[in-house]
Amino acid sequence: MRLPIRAVLLVAFLSLFAVASLAWSAAHVGRPSAESILVSCAFAVLAVLAEVSATWIPAYKWEISSSIAIYLAALYILGPDLALFVVCGSCLASELLLRWSARRERLSSALIPIAFNVGQMMAAVVAAGVVMRAAQRPELGMRVPMDFLWAFAAFAAYFLVNVSLVVRIISLTQKKAFWHLLAQNFRAFFVQYAVLCISAILLAVLRTISVWHVLLALFPLTLVHISFRSYLKLQTQARGTFERISQLLDRRDHYTAVHSNEVAELALEIGNALGMTQGDLEQIDIAARVHDIGKVAIPDSILLKPGPLSDAEWEIMKTHPVVSAQLIEGLEIYSSVAAAVRHEHERWDGTGYPDGLRGENIPLVARIIAAADIYNALSTDRPYRKAYTREETLRIIADMRGNDIDPQVADALLRVVKERLAAADGAAAAPVRA
Repeated sequence: MRLPIRAVLLVAFLSLFAVASLAWSAAHVGRPSAESILVSCAFAVLAVLAEVSATWIPAYKWEISSSIAIYLAALYILGPDLALFVVCGSCLASELLLRWSARRERLSSALIPIAFNVGQMMAAVVAAGVVMRAAQRPELGMRVPMDFLWAFAAFAAYFLVNVSLVVRIISLTQKKAFWHLLAQNFRAFFVQYAVLCISAILLAVLRTISVWHVLLALFPLTLVHISFRSYLKLQTQARGTFERISQLLDRRDHYTAVHSNEVAELALEIGNALGMTQGDLEQIDIAARVHDIGKVAIPDSILLKPGPLSDAEWEIMKTHPVVSAQLIEGLEIYSSVAAAVRHEHERWDGTGYPDGLRGENIPLVARIIAAADIYNALSTDRPYRKAYTREETLRIIADMRGNDIDPQVADALLRVVKERLAAADGAAAAPVRA
């Protein structure tokens, strides 16, 4: 992918800034003691291990690592100059380790992300170091109350620079609004970063007892990180299992499997059009991809029937959202969307099923998936009829606004569909060049 020029300039600036900061620190670091060298090496090794096993947060497509606590502890205990060498060495080593198996022709494409990741981390540590220098504290021994206040101030500078730079590169490469992304990620990650800051302060406090207490305390910090990573991995595997079950419907009912994926994609676009947060969009995606999983309990004679269903058959078909919710509600990753899956066939005017909910009593995620589901059903071939034309589909959706579909959701759906159609028409009309 070709990076925008502003993204390349940002990476180049961070690279130059990192080199200049390292040179300045080298000129001012002095001669470290044997104890400082020992702590630096221990911090660097553990930081590399933490970076290599960073935890991926699916909802935000963001990695978080306990190395943050190690970097802050290095800053508090060793001072800004020596900490910068720890951060530079461990970041560079972890980046190379993560890419050591890459082919040579791909190495050049990895240089920019490596330069950015190392540069932004060093910039965050420099910003925290500026706070400590302004306070005239080359180290923070945590012996007086003001040391704790300056530690939190240094952390605030680190957090602000780190998150701002990462969000900035995302906004430049993915063409997303910077301030909106920044606010989202501040809300999403401040607590996690603050906990890591407190862990770093604890390490600095233990340093006042002895260096061995610091090294001993690093082990439970590592175990907490590993436990959290394992928990998220288990959640991800559970989600993958249920999505594969949904995909297995393809062997039985090709329409259902394709339908679920298409509904999920459209529902995400509707959520974006409504300005929903990344966490809410993740809930939409999770729910939409398994919302029809309960159809595994519907007999083939009903599910695959080429004509309209009888009243008795329709009553059986209407049980599938209840079965879907029952299948997923026992898993924590799905617990927050089980209600949305159960009520995906409710209607704004109360004529839906299984519980006849109306209006805002229907979960918003369910209302969004329902709108995407209705559009997909109208615009695709069904066993008992051909798809409607796009003009007919848009007219029917407009007629359903305020009856079957939440008015605001219907408006968002119509905007998304019209943008899709305009983009498709534009692509079809574009000239082909040799």
